[in-house]
Amino acid sequence: MNAVVTGCAGFIGSHLVERLLLQGGWAVGIDNLLTGSAANVRRLLGYPNFAFITEDIAVPSNVVPLVGEHIESIDAVFHLASPASPVDYSRFPLETLVANSRGTEHAVYLANRFHARLILASTSEVYGDPRLHPQREDYWGNVNPIGPRACYDEGKRYAEALVASAQRVGLIDAAIVRIFNTYGPYMRLDDGRVIPRFVGQALRGEPLTICGRGEQTRSFMYIDDLVDALVRVASIPLGDELIVVNIGNPVETSIRSLASLVASLAGVPLRTIEGPLSQDDPVRRRPHIERARAMLDWEPRVGIIEGLRITIDHFRRELAGDEAAAQRRRAG
Repeated sequence: MNAVVTGCAGFIGSHLVERLLLQGGWAVGIDNLLTGSAANVRRLLGYPNFAFITEDIAVPSNVVPLVGEHIESIDAVFHLASPASPVDYSRFPLETLVANSRGTEHAVYLANRFHARLILASTSEVYGDPRLHPQREDYWGNVNPIGPRACYDEGKRYAEALVASAQRVGLIDAAIVRIFNTYGPYMRLDDGRVIPRFVGQALRGEPLTICGRGEQTRSFMYIDDLVDALVRVASIPLGDELIVVNIGNPVETSIRSLASLVASLAGVPLRTIEGPLSQDDPVRRRPHIERARAMLDWEPRVGIIEGLRITIDHFRRELAGDEAAAQRRRAG
């Protein structure tokens, strides 16, 4: 499969690009590095079948001819470009809205020009603080359109509407993937999401910050399972109807239980402190995935204990490398 991946320097984007390259395809990555990691791009540049374009997909530019310089035909455009953690979209609310509005418009144009399938990376956040549990794809959500999370929630809802309209009028072949909480190596420890926050605090010997009483739940999916699903969505016959599919792990975990599990796997005593709950933070989150099972023959395979072990080991090595580099700077 030959593909364009917007947001290729991000956590999910970099894993997706690497999978496509390992499967023998070509990939062109587009990222403006607003929240993406240059280290993730360096990890990919060792592959001869990868090209990187430093561009903002939301800015009208010559992205189409630039992509054409590197690849003649494209099977899929994966649109992942957007700040995705509360820390990032709180810092960049307007950029988040633009990535999901004009950025999605340009991704549609790119897919149309290359006759490629567009896969929109949407989010479980389109369900807001849901009144239906578990969340099915036909649920319209409960979102505060002017709250602090709205730049992301409503940005993704607009992106879905844009892709649905473009597909409906025949511009593109498209699918919308609503991604639930995902974790794994190459996340940023400071990105604000709960697993890297807990892991970083545990490995530094700090108490784990639990927002509120920790009774709110999430469903955590390991990154390899998500990438499997994205590749399958890009490959299956879609027919004439727009496909919207939840991709997530239906095993529901409370935040307090997660803190206990991270501490145990990191080999440290569980110490916690209470932090404030974020406004509009969902109380419960769990995907209904029967559509993914039926359509993609997909369900998550990596359990949370296995996934957390891999993730904790990765961050332990990363922190050890950071400390070794700091010691060298002090010695030099």
